[in-house]
Amino acid sequence: MRKLGLFSLFALLAIGATGCAPTTGGTLDRSNIWGKFVGIISDGLDYFANLVLDYGIAILIVTLIIRIIIFPLMFKQLKHTKVMQEMQPEMNKIREKHKNDPQKMNQEMMRLFQEKGTNPLSGCFPILVQMPILIALYQAIMYNPHITQATTILGGITLGKPEHYVLPALAALTTFVQTKMTMANANDPQQKMLLYIMPGMIFFFSFSFPAALSLYWVFGNLLTIIQYYFLKPQRAANQGGATK
Repeated sequence: MRKLGLFSLFALLAIGATGCAPTTGGTLDRSNIWGKFVGIISDGLDYFANLVLDYGIAILIVTLIIRIIIFPLMFKQLKHTKVMQEMQPEMNKIREKHKNDPQKMNQEMMRLFQEKGTNPLSGCFPILVQMPILIALYQAIMYNPHITQATTILGGITLGKPEHYVLPALAALTTFVQTKMTMANANDPQQKMLLYIMPGMIFFFSFSFPAALSLYWVFGNLLTIIQYYFLKPQRAANQGGATK
């Protein structure tokens, strides 16, 4: 599940690493459904940029609107992550107790999931729905011809060119915080490794991607961190009410 959750991020990074990503200001083909969808988001960037006279703030506004639209899905995904975190001690006990009997281990795991009212795949569907939306936003930023020479008041950065200082550091830092907050098992060696690999990859690719995309990553990470932060007290309150 965690691997699937990272797929969209790695997909975007792989596109840039292989040189398949369009440079900002490329031509967007709107003759098909996908092109029209990306075009709507690109037009939204232009609309808000004309209102606030800044494409950096326009990226923030469009990112926020998209996050609001998909919030029910993100809420379900984050809620599932919290449930998985709470289940980890019991899951570790089952793994240790039945480490020599995989069939019994799977049976006990399924019983645990049923008791908690969840299943291992419940966090996958929200991610699958979000992926095309996030990729479309990425392409809308990359294809928008007005972003090529646009400069944002957020640090005076030219959005069509890579920014080699502040944005890579912020993108890596916010990725680290988001990954740490959403780790299902802090003691899992693989997840610990991802905790440092993901920010490192983001930092590296931010040096070659246009600053507009790095800015989008920072905004997206901050919104996820805020959403996850406010999910914690709600879950605690719900659990407290359930024990009364």
